[in-house]
Amino acid sequence: MKEAIKKTFMELLTEMPLSEITVKLLVEKCGINRNSFYYHYQGIPSLIEEMVKDEADLLISRYDTIDSLEMALHAAASFVEEQRAAVMHIYNSISRDVFEKYLWMICDYVVKKYLEGLFSDVEISEVDKEIITRFFRCECFGLMIYWLDRRMETNMEEHISRFCQMYRNMPEEMIQRAIAK
Repeated sequence: MKEAIKKTFMELLTEMPLSEITVKLLVEKCGINRNSFYYHYQGIPSLIEEMVKDEADLLISRYDTIDSLEMALHAAASFVEEQRAAVMHIYNSISRDVFEKYLWMICDYVVKKYLEGLFSDVEISEVDKEIITRFFRCECFGLMIYWLDRRMETNMEEHISRFCQMYRNMPEEMIQRAIAK
């Protein structure tokens, strides 16, 4: 039943803005009664949160290792790109904070996975590790938000490649400065 609700909601979300989707419309399209919907969800916001969390968890499960900053950024972008229309409808709604929370979680995960490899062979303080991690997490999140704010019109793949060319060796240089401290 939950999967049918989620599938129907995604179909509606790709067709129309979130503000136009009601529980009444959702249950009619899904062929269930309102009580069945409310048995599983408190409302549309709780449905959105579960769906975004499920997608974030699925993406994270695909990347148990991340070998480069470029791979980390592509992983975060793929979370957004896979459901472009639905993401834009959620992003431009009152549920934007739910989406941003899980986008932040994904950026945190992919950056930490990437930096794990870089930190493995060096001795730097936990404070410096956190500073470096925070910097790249914010860069990753900022790139995604900038892209979303521009309605995903930029070719993100090209943008990420160019960004990574300009950032080449920066994480390693930051680590070396932390070691030299």
